[in-house]
Amino acid sequence: MSAPWAITTEHSMPTGHAVHGTRKQAALEFLRLSAAGVPREAFDSYVGPNFRHHNPYLPSDAESLIKGMEKNAAQNPDKVLEVLRAIEDGDLVAVHARIRHDSNDPGWSVIHIFRFEDDRIVELWDVGQEVTEKSPNELGMF
Repeated sequence: MSAPWAITTEHSMPTGHAVHGTRKQAALEFLRLSAAGVPREAFDSYVGPNFRHHNPYLPSDAESLIKGMEKNAAQNPDKVLEVLRAIEDGDLVAVHARIRHDSNDPGWSVIHIFRFEDDRIVELWDVGQEVTEKSPNELGMF
């Protein structure tokens, strides 16, 4: 991906981005739907059987993650997901993004790693780091 683009809670992809085809596109659409507050639709469309995730704050099953995402969406209706880069390698897709609860929030730097089987997401890892207001690194986090 050559330039960042924002995914807001609206149900539309940025111009020029396909929603079907590659695993990378499926991962991006999954994140878009989840950020838009419709994670159940994301799971129905892109997740395969026997899905599992590695978020340490929730049980590892799909339903627990869906409910956690729905709760987060209700608490943060103005969430913004800005995808900075996405990489596809075999059955893995990695997405580096900035997630903000609203446009004034400094947000979090987040990396999602998806594992696919038969073009469906079957495993998900996510790691995040809070964006710092002040840093000695002049390059910043992004």
